[in-house]
Amino acid sequence: MLQHRAYRAALAACMTLSFVFLFAIVAFAQDGAPAGVQDKRQNAPGEFDFYVLALSWSPTYCAERDERGSSRKPDPQCNGRPFAFVVHGLWPQYERGFPSYCQVPAPRLDRGMISRALELMPSPALVLHEWDRHGTCSGLSAGAYFETMRKARAVVKIPADYLDLAAPVTVAPDEVAEAFVRINPGLSRADMAVGCNKTRLTEVRLCMGKDFSFHACPDVVRHACTREKVEMPAMRSAHASAQ
Repeated sequence: MLQHRAYRAALAACMTLSFVFLFAIVAFAQDGAPAGVQDKRQNAPGEFDFYVLALSWSPTYCAERDERGSSRKPDPQCNGRPFAFVVHGLWPQYERGFPSYCQVPAPRLDRGMISRALELMPSPALVLHEWDRHGTCSGLSAGAYFETMRKARAVVKIPADYLDLAAPVTVAPDEVAEAFVRINPGLSRADMAVGCNKTRLTEVRLCMGKDFSFHACPDVVRHACTREKVEMPAMRSAHASAQ
């Protein structure tokens, strides 16, 4: 009996060690660094290195929402005016990794603040989520954070081909990146990443210093889309969006 118990204890210890080792391998693969490696400033409001301005291709979001069968629930992004690239968020970043949810619960946003943010972002739900997850890490008040977002967005020009896309197109992610580089002085491929899912372009992420100058961000760039071609769904017409 004692031998049996000792065997079970040894087996349990072995399984625990195996789990820890497997977890370490998965963490390394996901983060590109050994498990447990975090920025020492982790989730300290205002303590970060640069911003990522994420611009989502709205037609992709809406196409996938339709495919999930969610179109029965109204969404201002898909049932209002037609959108092209929209501000997904302004994200404080470390050179490796990023903080999130730096103040829980986050200070609430009043209706006026949300309304003003909707000039940049397509839905109240997105405004609230981005403030809770990312805005609270900026070290800024809500008003200052959304004003910073506004200034960051004003720096970036959208290539003309993507301002009014009436029909779907197939593009190379490199082609989209180069179009942004050509039209934005000071921007290089080292400062941005084009994102995609299995078939569609999802967003463009541009890295900026706190002074709104473009900023090299290898940790962001390494997660860029590697597919040769992806689809950019067409913008929804005002008529189709209202249906």
